Amino acid sequence: MAQGKIFLKEAATTSAIAGALPMPLLVVGADLDILFVNPAAEQFFDTGAGLLRRQDLTDLVPFGSPLIHLVSQARERGASVSERDMDLTTPRNGDRLADVIVTPLPEPEGAVVITLQERSLAQRIDRQLLHRGAVRSMHGMAAVLAHEIKNPLAGIRGAAQLLEQSGLESDKALTRLICDEADRIRALIDRMESFGDTRAIPRTPVNIHEVLDRVRKVAESSFAKGVTIVETFDPSLPSVLGDRDQLIQVFMNLVRNAADALPEQGGEIILTTGYRPGVRFGAAVAGERLSLPLEVTVRDNGSGIPTDLMPHIFDPFVTTKPRGSGLGLALVAKIVGDHGGVIECDCQPRKTVFRILLPKAVDVREGG
Repeated sequence: MAQGKIFLKEAATTSAIAGALPMPLLVVGADLDILFVNPAAEQFFDTGAGLLRRQDLTDLVPFGSPLIHLVSQARERGASVSERDMDLTTPRNGDRLADVIVTPLPEPEGAVVITLQERSLAQRIDRQLLHRGAVRSMHGMAAVLAHEIKNPLAGIRGAAQLLEQSGLESDKALTRLICDEADRIRALIDRMESFGDTRAIPRTPVNIHEVLDRVRKVAESSFAKGVTIVETFDPSLPSVLGDRDQLIQVFMNLVRNAADALPEQGGEIILTTGYRPGVRFGAAVAGERLSLPLEVTVRDNGSGIPTDLMPHIFDPFVTTKPRGSGLGLALVAKIVGDHGGVIECDCQPRKTVFRILLPKAVDVREGG
C-alpha cells in the first residue's frame, strides 16, 4: 500500500489530463485496490472518487467478471489487452456494456490502467437505424389501409351522426360511441401513415424548456392530475434545432407513458435538462460526426418495462398496455431520429429513464 500512496502523489500531476478524458479511467493496484479514478469513472459507477478508492475492483463488477481475468492477462503479457462488449451490469450500476482496455503500468508493480468505452449509445444508434427501416416499411400498408378503410369509415360516421340527430335520446349514447370509435380508428391510421413520411422536417431554434413547460401544463390538467411533476432544468441551455410541435408530441407521449405506469400513491415524474458538450457520434454519412450536446430525460418511479420487451420497445405494435396501440414509442423514436437525435431507455426497479440527446441550434447564444 506504501507504493500505492507514492503513486497517488505522482498521479496528481497528471490528474488534469485524466479528468479531461470523456471515457471512464481507473488505475488498479496489485491487490485489485483502486488507486485512482477520473470524473468519468465516478459518473459511470455513480460513486464519488473517495468511496471508490476505498474499494476493490471486485466490488464494482459482477461476480466472476471477465474483467478480472483481463487484468491478469495484461500483467502476464506486459502489454495492453482488450475485450469488446463486456457485461459490467450489477444491481447497483444497472445495465452496463462496455469495450474494455487494460494496460499495465511500469509502477507501482502490478498496477494497471483500465479504460472503459460504454457501448449502449452506439448500440442504441444501430438499433434505431433498424427501427426507422421497420416503421417506414409500414408506409405501403398504411396507404392501402387509408384507401380501403378511411372512405367507408367516413360513411359509417356520417350515418351515425344522422341517426344521432333523428333518433331517440336513449340511442344517442350508442351513436356517439360509433362516432368516437370511428374517430379512434381514423387517428390510428393517420399515425401509421406518418411513419412513411420521409420528408425533411423544417427545423428552427426551439426553447426546449417552453416545450416541456407546455407538456407539463397539459399533463397536470388532464392525464396526470394529482401526479407530482418535478422540473430540474439547466437555465443556460441553448436552443434545440427542431420542430416545436413534433418535440411537444415526443415529450407528451413519454410523459403520458410515465403517468400510466405510476403507482396510485407516491407517483413522481422528473423532467431534467442538461448540456453534455462531449456527446458526439458518427452519422450515416461517411466521415461526418454529429454533436448531440442537449440532453433531456423523463424519469418516473412506476412499474417499469418487462425485461423481455426492453430490446423491442421502439418497435411498432409493441406495448405493455392492455388497450395500447404500440405506436407511441415507435413514433417517438422516428421523430427523434428525424431530428438527428438519439433516444435511450434505462429501466431499473422503480426507476425508468428515457434519455433524449438532441442537436443545438447553430450560432444560437441565448440561454434556455
